[in-house]
Amino acid sequence: MMNIHKEFEMQTPHKKLKLGQDPVLMGILNITPDSFSDGGNFEQIETAFEHARFLVKNGADIIDVGGESTRPKAKETAMQVELNRVIPVIEKIKQAELNTLISIDSYKALVADQAIQSGADIINDVSGLQREPEIADIAALHNVPVIIMHWDKQRDSDKDIIAEIMRFFEKSLLIAKNAGINDNQIVLDPGFGFAKSLIDNYEIMRRFDELHALGYPFVCGTSNKSMIGNLLNIPIDERLSGTIASNIMAYNKGAHIFRVHDVKENLQALKVAKASLYQPYNRSE
Repeated sequence: MMNIHKEFEMQTPHKKLKLGQDPVLMGILNITPDSFSDGGNFEQIETAFEHARFLVKNGADIIDVGGESTRPKAKETAMQVELNRVIPVIEKIKQAELNTLISIDSYKALVADQAIQSGADIINDVSGLQREPEIADIAALHNVPVIIMHWDKQRDSDKDIIAEIMRFFEKSLLIAKNAGINDNQIVLDPGFGFAKSLIDNYEIMRRFDELHALGYPFVCGTSNKSMIGNLLNIPIDERLSGTIASNIMAYNKGAHIFRVHDVKENLQALKVAKASLYQPYNRSE
């Protein structure tokens, strides 16, 4: 079967990140009181660190540290509050040498800069570099990979969702280029659940492979989101099966990185998906 997972190699401050057939798991670590799925669970430095260690033990390649909730109607977090939440945790993870990469989940340029200086390896910007374009300069300055997510509150909902995502990314990629970010340091994320209807989300999933025309690796971030809960009419703590199903679908359409709350279960499922695509069946196993 044709390899649908193009290979990429990115340089972080501490080690290379290789993307290809092997699914890369990004474990979510929200240090917030109000995130939709795990808000309030990891506000203390020690509990956040222990959860990071748990995520790594279960197979996380990246720990995505966030200090501001981006759930619908969430209040914006003051910069200093966000810094106070994320910097001590990033420092503790790095000092413990957990053999993991750390991404900073923020659209604020100063937060990203301080996080990288404290040990973060990747910038994960939900605004697609368009809220604070200076964050692209920070990524270029430190030569770190940047995840550019689609979140366009002003888009025309009557227009084709894939075309609109492409248009948004063209603007983001121009910001990245003008800042001097190398093409091989860019990952894209279609932003499941961000200013999108239920129909939008599943249209993106159905046509995920069309996004590869842009030539970059992709993140899939569906974990426990309303696109699963609203479809199945189930609460947040019952959405693991739906999350796994969506990640397998995205993997089969070429996604490389999977941002999840439950690392172990998703990794096991994705390994089965990989074997189904690329490895011959061995009757002796």
